[in-house]
Amino acid sequence: MSERGKRNPACGLDTIGLKTTGMVRYNFGAAELYEEALRRGEAKLTAHGALLAETGQHTGRSPKDKFVVRDAKTEDSVWWGNNKAITPAQFETLFADFLAHAADKDLYVQDLVGGADAELCLPTRVVTEFAWHSLFIRNLLIRPEMEALARFLPKMTIIDLPSFRADPARHGTRTETVIALDLTRMIVLIGGTSYAGEMKKSVFTALNYLLPEQSVMPMHCSANEGPDGDAAVFFGLSGTGKTTLSADPARTLIGDDEHGWGPHGIFNFEGGCYAKTIKLSAEAEPEIFATTRRFGTVLENVILDDNRVPDFDDGRLTENTRCAYPLNFIPNASASGRASHPKNIIMLTADAFGVMPPIARLTPAQAMYHFLSGYTAKVAGTEKGVTEPEATFSTCFGAPFMPRHPSEYGNLLRELIARHGVTCWLVNTGWTGGAYGTGRRMPIKATRALLAAALNGSLNMASFRTDPNFGFEVPVTVDGVDGAILDPRSTWADKPAYDRQAAKLVGMFIDNFGKFEDHVDASVRGAAPRVQVAAE
Repeated sequence: MSERGKRNPACGLDTIGLKTTGMVRYNFGAAELYEEALRRGEAKLTAHGALLAETGQHTGRSPKDKFVVRDAKTEDSVWWGNNKAITPAQFETLFADFLAHAADKDLYVQDLVGGADAELCLPTRVVTEFAWHSLFIRNLLIRPEMEALARFLPKMTIIDLPSFRADPARHGTRTETVIALDLTRMIVLIGGTSYAGEMKKSVFTALNYLLPEQSVMPMHCSANEGPDGDAAVFFGLSGTGKTTLSADPARTLIGDDEHGWGPHGIFNFEGGCYAKTIKLSAEAEPEIFATTRRFGTVLENVILDDNRVPDFDDGRLTENTRCAYPLNFIPNASASGRASHPKNIIMLTADAFGVMPPIARLTPAQAMYHFLSGYTAKVAGTEKGVTEPEATFSTCFGAPFMPRHPSEYGNLLRELIARHGVTCWLVNTGWTGGAYGTGRRMPIKATRALLAAALNGSLNMASFRTDPNFGFEVPVTVDGVDGAILDPRSTWADKPAYDRQAAKLVGMFIDNFGKFEDHVDASVRGAAPRVQVAAE
């Protein structure tokens, strides 16, 4: 094979059986990958030097096309109620067809690391058909020092070929799109989609499978740390504000999407950020906005005006427009990707029903209940086919990336909360004054003020009331925040309509949690909301 770039001389692509008559480019940097992407017509430059690519029909993840090999190792360790199975034989056929499809292609290889804790990390080789995909994943994972590449040995390999089309009859897939993970051989195959986020989510899925075996809690969350070493974790699905709220100029950013919580504290899985850009402005989110004007940032599905300036208000391709950039593009980002054990845990939800208060304090049992419930709304564009917010329950705030049963993660989290005396909060970044279509999004200034009070400890000194529907504690007054917004019912013009909506949501919580009741103790079952109180 023709090869360029730096790699371990004992570890080429042929070690996994991949050979090509094309050129293989190892560990190219941003400038070289820009040249390649532009030469090949994969992307174009913005006025400010970012690289812009479009992902075609797939502008978000394709969770229904994700499969895990069901074999002797995974049979009893993977939660098959949440993960679709593919047989070892089907995967072997798919793998052989991937190798054949790549045999005449130019390929780009990045040797990267998932996990900032050297004792718990996952060295990963990512092979891509597109140059811009190689830059994307280089931005998102942790980049080893150049001298370390000469001895890099991957524990997992991802092969990403958007031009590959799966055959459902031959490969056991649902469509021509496939994301297939063999967690025994640690090989991931991605085909039929150009959405770059599938690569990083595959790394997360693997770590979410491996780490609990070592009593380490993997978390779909962002994290930051205050000047006094007070770390905070932000759980939440895409679109709930994880990235925005953790990018606080007064605190050090640890990471924006996925972390582990181990014996030494929390650690980032990534070396970059993948932020939504729809409606992005310099006023509301200056740190993230600034990254879109830097060489090295990758923009996805953003519309440019005639002067090649991004128009972040234009969602004609998707509401799920994104930017991917190295973590050090944020001025106050952590260089190590590590922090102490958290002092506060924030569970973010975008409540499309307009029922939840903007913030509530949770007991440990309530924290486990809401962690297992994972209530939020899927925001438009986050997944293919989602065009407006939909109420959903995604256990552990990341069900698509959780290979194991939620109770494993829930019990790990509860144990860590108790051991380290963590305060837990539920924060609603969704709707107030009515449900979606009638009310309005929670003002971000109010959310930031409430979060600041929670993180600096002053909110613990406030007066609290007990929410009649959910039983958690809600502050009555907070300096700098309109008191009316703290009582969701008072923001509705039609109070009986609020009561009916609250009863409906409480019922949904109770129905959803039925599948977990046999896996939790009485205190967690007792943390459930009370549908009869809401009805009254």
